[in-house]
Amino acid sequence: AAAESLRYVLGLLLLLHSTDSFYVPGVAPINFHRNDPVEIKAVKLTSSRTQLPYEYYSLPFCQPSKITYKAENLGEVLRGDRIVNTPFQVSMNVEKKCEVLCNLPNKPVTLTVEQSKLIAERIREDYYVHLIADNLPVATRLEFYSNREEEEKKKEKDVQFEHGYRLGFMDGNKFYLHNHLSFILYYHREDVEESQEHTYRVVHLKADEKSMCTLPEATGSAPQEIDPTKENQLLFTYSVHWEESDIKWASRWDTYLTMSDVQIHWFSIINSVVVVFFLSGILSMIIIRTLRKDIANYNKEDDIEDTMEESGWKLVHGDVFRPPQYPMILSSLLGSGIQLFCMILIVIFVAMLGMLSPSSRGALMTTACFLFMFMGVFGGFFAGRLYRTLKGHRWKKGAFCVSLGCSVLFIQQPYDNPVRTNQIPRQIPEQRWYMNKFVGILMAGILPFGAMFIELFFIFSAIWENQFYYLFGFLFLVFIILVVSCSQISIVMVYFQLCAEDYRWWWRTFLVSGGSAFYVLIYAVFYFVNKLDIVEFIPSLLYFGYTALMVLSFWLLTGTIGFYAAYMFVRKIYAAVKID
Repeated sequence: AAAESLRYVLGLLLLLHSTDSFYVPGVAPINFHRNDPVEIKAVKLTSSRTQLPYEYYSLPFCQPSKITYKAENLGEVLRGDRIVNTPFQVSMNVEKKCEVLCNLPNKPVTLTVEQSKLIAERIREDYYVHLIADNLPVATRLEFYSNREEEEKKKEKDVQFEHGYRLGFMDGNKFYLHNHLSFILYYHREDVEESQEHTYRVVHLKADEKSMCTLPEATGSAPQEIDPTKENQLLFTYSVHWEESDIKWASRWDTYLTMSDVQIHWFSIINSVVVVFFLSGILSMIIIRTLRKDIANYNKEDDIEDTMEESGWKLVHGDVFRPPQYPMILSSLLGSGIQLFCMILIVIFVAMLGMLSPSSRGALMTTACFLFMFMGVFGGFFAGRLYRTLKGHRWKKGAFCVSLGCSVLFIQQPYDNPVRTNQIPRQIPEQRWYMNKFVGILMAGILPFGAMFIELFFIFSAIWENQFYYLFGFLFLVFIILVVSCSQISIVMVYFQLCAEDYRWWWRTFLVSGGSAFYVLIYAVFYFVNKLDIVEFIPSLLYFGYTALMVLSFWLLTGTIGFYAAYMFVRKIYAAVKID
């Protein structure tokens, strides 16, 4: 599909330039020869129940003679990654069976009571262990059968993968640790000249924690029971199996990025596109036809009094650009919204081209953080200019509300409004119930939220359930739909408000167009109750704390989009009529 091919752009370039002379930072392929070491590194321990990551050696796993942590970028640090070496000895295309992991040959490791309690607690909290080899994450295989007759179940089975492997499992009140790992690595043989030795590239990494390994010289088997009330004798073992694969290096992430059912995703996105553009087209047609009629009638020099009775948006031309209350706060919020908008637009576009894929670990978050800081200049520029338009003069205080860019760029000229503001405010007539701002927030938020709630599920799964997010082509399309829908609904709402002779549209437009954030909050509560298995206080506090930040950011983003769309609309319609 065309949308999916966007994320392969970088990989295709690597295929076309498979020689060592072509390198892209962070994604250059590594060629291995037979017996070359393939390092297995640990990333972290994660659990969707606690949302608290731990480093690998927080549990008493076997350690190498020297522990070396990888230098991490900002995104990896914020994700909680602590990439460290492990004592697994893996060589390219070399089989191993039931190898003892620790340095002491065939001698069990003694776990203290405190260590046994800690492992049992992590098993109870459903923790996963994340390992990588050649930057590929380990994946474990899940098999479940369809609802058919018993004799057909073995034939009809679906195979999926989950990230990492389970630390252990519970059987009643007993704890079992997966102390044996069976690594299954797939390699792709590269074509070379006859005089040279074959080179290999790692294209997939699986682990089977349910495999058995029993050494006759030592006690213990896999999995092994952990008694948290006493010391335990534990033996860590592993095996390595290599298989050749037809998957090329540029496509090696396909297995990891197709772990969910994308057919539902395709259908939902297409449905959202059709519905949103259909509704937006209807709203645009209605508003354009109505405005053309209004402007044509207003520009007629005769029968002016009858026209003024038909509609009221021209009657408030002397007050429509009257500065609102708290102009500094409004300018600051809109400046922050511009900052978020520019950052999100650039990040999604670059990620859509494949440059911020999950293979570039931590690159997405690192880029987002640096762009957010840099885009503060643009946020300050727009905030400063709007603040001057609203007759603000305390620019030094306003600079602290937005960013340094506000104070530097405050010398810019304000926006030129097409009509002048009267000295005496016009009296606002009593409004209908459906013109209440709270009703407007609920009504205006439905359409933008309906355009992106399916994508919201995948984003929440990536954040809270340690899933990979890779459908940036879809995300870019949804972002464009979100911008269009927020702009359309904001224009319609401000038009109805002005027709009701209510000129206090500055704050109301910002609040109403950000109404979809309320539905995002409701969805976050629904996701917490129905999708996550969080019962403790600290994980719940983390979830709702981060969710509150995301909802606030989404409110600023959609509110800013709607405000500037409405502002341009108001300037346009009042510039098109003849004002005496």
